[in-house]
Amino acid sequence: MPLVPDSDAPAIPLHVIDADRFPDWLAARDDASRAWITANGFEAGLGETLVLPRFDVGREGGVGAALGGWGTARARARGRFHLAGIAGKLPAARYRLAVAAADFAPATEALGWLLGEYRFERYRKSPAKAVELVCPEGVAADRVAAFASAAALAQDLINTPANDLGPEALETAFLALAARHGAATRVIRGDELLAANLPLIHAVGAAAREAPRLLDLTWGREDAPRVTLVGKGVCFDTGGLNIKPGASMGLMKKDMGGAATAMGLAALVMRLGLDLRLRVLVPAVENAIAGPAMRPGDILRSRAGLTVEVNNTDAEGRLVLADALALAEEEAPELLLSLATLTGAARVALGPDVPAFFTDDDGLAGDLARAAAEVADPLWRLPFWDPYEPLIEPGIADLDNAPSGGMAGAITAALFLRRFVGPGRSYAHFDIYGWTPVAKPGRTKGGAFQAARAILAVLEGRYCRGI
Repeated sequence: MPLVPDSDAPAIPLHVIDADRFPDWLAARDDASRAWITANGFEAGLGETLVLPRFDVGREGGVGAALGGWGTARARARGRFHLAGIAGKLPAARYRLAVAAADFAPATEALGWLLGEYRFERYRKSPAKAVELVCPEGVAADRVAAFASAAALAQDLINTPANDLGPEALETAFLALAARHGAATRVIRGDELLAANLPLIHAVGAAAREAPRLLDLTWGREDAPRVTLVGKGVCFDTGGLNIKPGASMGLMKKDMGGAATAMGLAALVMRLGLDLRLRVLVPAVENAIAGPAMRPGDILRSRAGLTVEVNNTDAEGRLVLADALALAEEEAPELLLSLATLTGAARVALGPDVPAFFTDDDGLAGDLARAAAEVADPLWRLPFWDPYEPLIEPGIADLDNAPSGGMAGAITAALFLRRFVGPGRSYAHFDIYGWTPVAKPGRTKGGAFQAARAILAVLEGRYCRGI
């Protein structure tokens, strides 16, 4: 296990030193250590590492200590999980932190260490180095491990290609998650969606080999505060008849990243034992091309009774979310959250690392912004901009799923979703990317678990705290 809970376990001291304190720290070393450090040019720059041999008389040889550079505050501000960057350069061993650094958050850095150990090995083995960390004092090892496990669940799902993770396999993973935590489930498949008045979910998935379905999980005391998560589960998105170009289709296995994130967040809520009445809704579909595929210009009726003109079959995520949100609204949850890899516009605005979120609840927005900073899980609020409402009103139907003009795409998509949520509901929508394009400390290339830690911090702060 990369995080060792035993504080008395034998381990190599890992000195994490910032650049400002380095001269004083170096002056306090013994002559042999100081000479070795100086000769090797270590200056405590961010991410620098150096291994010190043992200098004890009669015990020379082997590793006596390791150094990790914490750099300057300016350098640290340009990233996160810096300890994971140091860990990736250390030789396999067990280490114990000895910190002489500012702005060091032990729980966050321990989590980054674990996150950096993640490997997706379903198709090719790529074992991580056995670089272990003795859990820092004051950090709950079980809690950090729970976060890393939830992230791995979401990453595994996102990284799995659509030939092995279609709606059926996503359902299997969803039911397995529920079974691990004693949650109740319901699944509505195929034409049963029409009988259950979930027509948009049915329409989006009608052309696929595997039937569309709605996955529904409930957990917790029935009279506890109701929190509902809705995750977009488009297991692959061809774009439908408005087919995507090849370059845009290459990462569409990750279009169920919202569902994966909702499932990882649910795993945390249940494992940590929060006192909530949790509900998770995942419309699981594949947006494929075949005879029954929806067409541009089709007008579909939603569960909420609103009609939708389909002006682009590649704007399918908001359709499946609309029916799921309408279903969630009928239960009047205290808090309703939707998570989706929804728009390229959000990525153009904020890039891959910073998910956008939308809410009319200023208190919730403030809570999310504070939590995002505290747990190193960045988010940025974009507006539900009411003056753009006419853009999603085509005239021939109540709503347009893909307004022309190409402007404010993330906002118009969020406004579309808000139409399916009741007035006054505490609701937030998260437009995530769900992918790390280039490996960074604590984040391997591939599927990314975004927004969930910040959301969990808000849930704990508002309602309850688990272990």
